[in-house]
Amino acid sequence: MTKRPLRGDLLDEITARVLDGRLADRINEVHLARELGVSRTPLREALIGLADRGLLVAAPGRGFLVAPLDPEEARRLYPLIAELEALALRWSPPLELATVADALDRLAEEMAEAGTGPELSEMDNRWHALLLSRCGNPHLLRLIEQTKPLLKRYESRYLSGPSRVAESIGEHRGIAEALRAGDLPTASALLVRNWVKALALLERS
Repeated sequence: MTKRPLRGDLLDEITARVLDGRLADRINEVHLARELGVSRTPLREALIGLADRGLLVAAPGRGFLVAPLDPEEARRLYPLIAELEALALRWSPPLELATVADALDRLAEEMAEAGTGPELSEMDNRWHALLLSRCGNPHLLRLIEQTKPLLKRYESRYLSGPSRVAESIGEHRGIAEALRAGDLPTASALLVRNWVKALALLERS
């Protein structure tokens, strides 16, 4: 018997389908429930949760729709994520951060080898998760986790060109080097710059 996905798994799977474009307009709940092997009740609970986070829109009489891309939303999200991640970094013990610098460099190297392939976004997620893994504030980390999927929609649509990817990987390496040196202010500033520069490129695209 196939194990039915838990609520967290449902949220992750539906989010992934929105980010990669498999869900792009109105959500057909009957078809999606069948594909995921769940009943309508847990599916609807997951859809409501994603609507609360802003990834979907609950439209009266139409069900759930994928929220449209909005430049104004991007202008709000990028600085927000930049400051939240920098805050999480500042709330992490510098000595512990120094111990993950080598692993961050290895992930950055994997990202460089991946080029602009579909696995690049997942590698970037892993890099940022490792960067923030020493933060001891679960509430802050949960807020970042719930907000970043909104931003990832713009990343995958507009910022996947090879020049931006190479530049971003270089910025990732600079952050790791600053952590290795115990220079937390520089690492935080570079992290904010990485996100803000992405917004500037998006606005020019």
